[in-house]
Amino acid sequence: MISHVLPTYNRAPLAFERGEGSWAIATDGTRYLDLGAGIAVNVLGHANPDLVAALTEQAGRIWHVSNLYQIPEQEKLADLLVKKTFADTVFFTNSGTEAAELAIKMVRKFWDHQGDPERIEILTFDGAFHGRSTGAIAAAGSDKMVKGFGPLMPGFRQLPWGDIEALKAVITDRTAAVLLEPIQGEGGIRPLDDAELREIRALCDKTGTLLVLDEVQCGMGRTGRLFAHEYAGIAPDIMMVAKGIGGGFPLGAVLATEQAAAGMVAGTHGSTYGGNPLACAVGARVMEIVADDTFLAEVNRKAALFRQKLEGLIAAHPNLFESVRGQGLMLGLKCKSAPADLVRAGYAQHILTVPAADDTLRLLPPLNISDEEIAEAVARLDKAAESLDA
Repeated sequence: MISHVLPTYNRAPLAFERGEGSWAIATDGTRYLDLGAGIAVNVLGHANPDLVAALTEQAGRIWHVSNLYQIPEQEKLADLLVKKTFADTVFFTNSGTEAAELAIKMVRKFWDHQGDPERIEILTFDGAFHGRSTGAIAAAGSDKMVKGFGPLMPGFRQLPWGDIEALKAVITDRTAAVLLEPIQGEGGIRPLDDAELREIRALCDKTGTLLVLDEVQCGMGRTGRLFAHEYAGIAPDIMMVAKGIGGGFPLGAVLATEQAAAGMVAGTHGSTYGGNPLACAVGARVMEIVADDTFLAEVNRKAALFRQKLEGLIAAHPNLFESVRGQGLMLGLKCKSAPADLVRAGYAQHILTVPAADDTLRLLPPLNISDEEIAEAVARLDKAAESLDA
């Protein structure tokens, strides 16, 4: 018989009842060091007191009114995002998938608004993950994502990851947009070089093409900058944000320049829950903490410490690991085989990690993980690796 919860996930045999910072506590009381953070979501750890206070205060005031009315908490968070980014305007969603759908709609509506509705082709890259809606899977285009779901939304062309020459060969003044992740998450923690990202921006400028960045996983301080594209010194026209922006509360957003958003007038998009007072109250507190320069400097310092210790782990287990890659606290251990066994071995050592494509183990801890917890994490990964070596 089918389970009461639709069986679309291969779930681990673990259930958690509470959390404390970098630790998740299972229903049997076992404490697990959490290097997944809900897949880069819990940027300030579990049960962060600042976020609990923000949510509790808002919960005692008002939860939901819908976007029929002005929402002060939404306006506060939008102001914070505009102040700290390239954007002129923000639309709030509940998830990264919803942000991807709006980003695609915004591109198409932009060109329709410009009087060129046939300019719809969006260039994307293999290994990408933009969510699981019909538009998002069409953008990614991988067999795993699209098989069995019938005709796909037209207007997407996938290119080899990081192949600038392939992009040069196809981008024209008829291309609607280029859509990419500065660092692929599900694709295996694969960063795009800063020089390549600058070249893509230049190609978009030359052809009048919109640049859309998906920073759902690599944004919100994860890389040591508020957003990963800042390292390249460029700005997108449209950007998708989610995961870390709510610190664990469901929240996403699309950020855009005034020009890119010109076609999105009243009635062109909407959301019942998007930007609700609860989510935005939490999101504003996350922004106040994570966007601080001192906080981001600490992320970078901890990332250097973590990376140094991981290099030692790789040297100790050359049969299992090839390299460490990524930026900030968005790190990947490139393995010599699929990392599923290592993830399971980690459960025995009471540590949580996240597998990804390209034989990569993702390490996405809370951004406020302590030095001592970093050392403990590597020690537990070492024991998990020893069990596989044996």
